[in-house]
Amino acid sequence: MAIRFRILPDRGLVVVRYSGLATIDDTMGATRSYLAHPHYALGQKQLVDFSGITDYERDYVRFMQMQATKVGRFANSGVQSLVVYVAPTQISQEFSALFVKSWDNVDAVVPMVQHSESEALTLLGQPEKSLDLLLPPIGRQALQ
Repeated sequence: MAIRFRILPDRGLVVVRYSGLATIDDTMGATRSYLAHPHYALGQKQLVDFSGITDYERDYVRFMQMQATKVGRFANSGVQSLVVYVAPTQISQEFSALFVKSWDNVDAVVPMVQHSESEALTLLGQPEKSLDLLLPPIGRQALQ
């Protein structure tokens, strides 16, 4: 499993790309790296691309514990963040549904699911129609 992210501070946006088997440990590790990054800021919009996952870990108790930690951090922040999940496949739609459900009753996070990169980018106010245009080759290599 690989999770890579890139923060675009001038756009107030972070792009996260999952591939392979999505695990809770990998997700928690990527979250810690993101929070420790010098360009991290509360309220950043997030585009989370699940199009590359092949399956996900189904330990629902651990998943909800992980999300509860995130909810605690965001719930009282006073800042709202839009999170758009790209989920074009059945498995990515199942996985994104877990995240969306975990944000129920959390006003600080507005989760949405889209089937394509272009739909997600439009919702996030980005003019590009694909992640390849948003993150040209040099940018893709710079994903963390």
